[in-house]
Amino acid sequence: MIGLAYSTRDPAGRGIAEYIISRLKPLKSSLCKNSEVCFEGVNYVLAGFSEDVLYFDFLDERLPSIVEFYIILSRHSSEAGVKSYTVHATGNFSTEALYGGRPRELGIAHPAVAFKLLRSLKSNSIEYNRAEYEVSYEATHHGPTSLNKPLVFVEIGSSYSEWSDHVNHIAIGESVIELVEEYPNIVNCTSSIGIGGGHYPRKFTEISLSENVCFGHIMSKYAVIYLDLEALNKMFTRTAIKPEQVIVEKKCTRREHRQLIEEFSMREGLTLKYI
Repeated sequence: MIGLAYSTRDPAGRGIAEYIISRLKPLKSSLCKNSEVCFEGVNYVLAGFSEDVLYFDFLDERLPSIVEFYIILSRHSSEAGVKSYTVHATGNFSTEALYGGRPRELGIAHPAVAFKLLRSLKSNSIEYNRAEYEVSYEATHHGPTSLNKPLVFVEIGSSYSEWSDHVNHIAIGESVIELVEEYPNIVNCTSSIGIGGGHYPRKFTEISLSENVCFGHIMSKYAVIYLDLEALNKMFTRTAIKPEQVIVEKKCTRREHRQLIEEFSMREGLTLKYI
């Protein structure tokens, strides 16, 4: 079973959820604890909570134990106001947790789910005349970080105008529905760790859109100052599909970073690629 969750206070998440409900026509359910909205389908549960999505560390307790992974339907904010459809894993590499979760803790990434959503979002951005929207991974950031099951955020960016646009709700909703309808069959791809790039790691996105390579945790160039053996171990172990390789934007790392990555990759038997 898949757990779909959103904040009822979020126009993007709420709009996506309402579209999914209108399309799939699930039944009202009592499976969700302390929720404002709860629906159940053949292989998924859809829950709306009053809390902000950054603080959804309670999902393990509030959604059925048979849920395999979570997809969080959400808005995305950007000071630059970039129109976007994004997917990402959660976590805090730094010693602070300004936006939910705990310091130096990573949520469990699900590379195949993120990969499937990313590719569907790209197709739907064209299908629904949203070609001007940037479709991208985001680097790992914000909470929740303490869940015992994988989770992937799928988001509409970056202002109220985009969050409340029904066409965007359809584009995201159809991408989620496609995954739900194919579940439990999830695409096979080469699970990878990404290091480097900006908050929107365009090179990693391009790789996933053109090759059968999927990313779990991505550490942006701004977070590389926190790169150490502990962070590498967490990126490796807090991934639902065991990573097979590490892909590094070389210009974003210093020599000591690369030495650490090379030693870690050799120890874990990972392929290392510089781009």
